[in-house]
Amino acid sequence: MSWIILVVSGVLEAVWATALGKSEGFTKLWPTVVFGVALVASMGGLAFALREIPTGTGYAVWVGIGAALTVTYGMVSGTESVSLVKVLLLLGLVACIVGLKLVGGEH
Repeated sequence: MSWIILVVSGVLEAVWATALGKSEGFTKLWPTVVFGVALVASMGGLAFALREIPTGTGYAVWVGIGAALTVTYGMVSGTESVSLVKVLLLLGLVACIVGLKLVGGEH
């Protein structure tokens, strides 16, 4: 269950990071609200998951999921450039996240 919560929290990290950019320095109401709600939920889920997952592994997986999804969203939406190198690096990041899950395990 902790791993599922960690993955959902990583997804929410991408949500709040994207909303932060769209809030334009907290000058737009709805992106700012989405940022705040997603931030609290993401951090809460991370804190919950870290009760059973080692901190280093959990944090790396959380950040990796959030970073990979944020960049992917940017490429799909057209706000980030797309290149073969970026796609390969993102795939490498995902492979590392999966590897951390496989070797990190529970403590």
